[in-house]
Formats: sequence, C-alpha cells, structure tokens
Amino acid sequence: MFRGSFTLTLDDKGRLALPARYREILLSENQGHLICTIDLHDPCLLLYPLADWEEIEEKLKCLSSLNPQERRLQRLLLGNATDCDMDKSGRILVPAPLRQHAGLSKNIRLVGQLNKFEIWDEAAWHERLNADIELEQAQAGNVELSERLQDFVL
Repeated sequence: MFRGSFTLTLDDKGRLALPARYREILLSENQGHLICTIDLHDPCLLLYPLADWEEIEEKLKCLSSLNPQERRLQRLLLGNATDCDMDKSGRILVPAPLRQHAGLSKNIRLVGQLNKFEIWDEAAWHERLNADIELEQAQAGNVELSERLQDFVL
C-alpha cells in the first residue's frame, strides 16, 4: 500500500529516485518493473507496479473497441503506458512525452494512492491540494454524497 506525499527532484535526464521505504517491496514483488501512464482527469502521471497494472490491462481488454468512449479510454491509457524499470539506485526514468504531458519541472511530488503513485509537478500539486480543500470546505453539508461516501467514517 502506497501512502504519503514525497517531495522529489527530477534529475537532468528525467529520472526520479523512489522513496527508500518502497524500493524493497517494489523489487521483491515486481522485480522493480513499473508502468507509467497519463491521468485522464488531472495534470499528473500514474505509476503502477507491474502486477497492479496488469490487472488494469485485463479490465481494459474487456472493453469494446466498437464503443467510442471505451476505445478512447483504451487508447489514452494503453497508448501512453510506458515501462519504467527501477535501477539499482531505486531510480526510474520518466519519458519526456509523459513529463511534458504532466508539465513536470525539476521539483515534483510523488503521492501514494494505495495501489499506485501519482506524479505531480510540485506547483500543480499545491494548486490542486488547495483547490480541493477549498471545495470541500465550501460544499460542506451541501453536496449529495455517493452511497459509499455516506457510510465512510474517519
């Protein structure tokens, strides 16, 4: 399970060093094989361990290539999916087209999301975080919650 938020730096070659606390599990369970793709809703990237990505591929395989919405989802996720293998120093290379898509600069934020990480540009992360907090505060008590959120207790 990936959780927490980590401030990282992209080097000149576009590599980032994954947090030490996750390297061993990524090596032991996935041999350091990760898949990076675009996020469909936010200006960030999604980084999956190979085993978790393969589950998504199975779901994508079940979608119809004749349905335009399903085909678009397949095209965007699979067409941008890139292998990112960890080196012995725990670094991965984020390909230039993906860095460009997410507007990544030198300072980035790696955000744990249970089975994956989001990779954000540091400034974009802070903007999104502040906007989400403001939206939650503004809508407190005024939004109809989904059935799952109605029963969610912290």
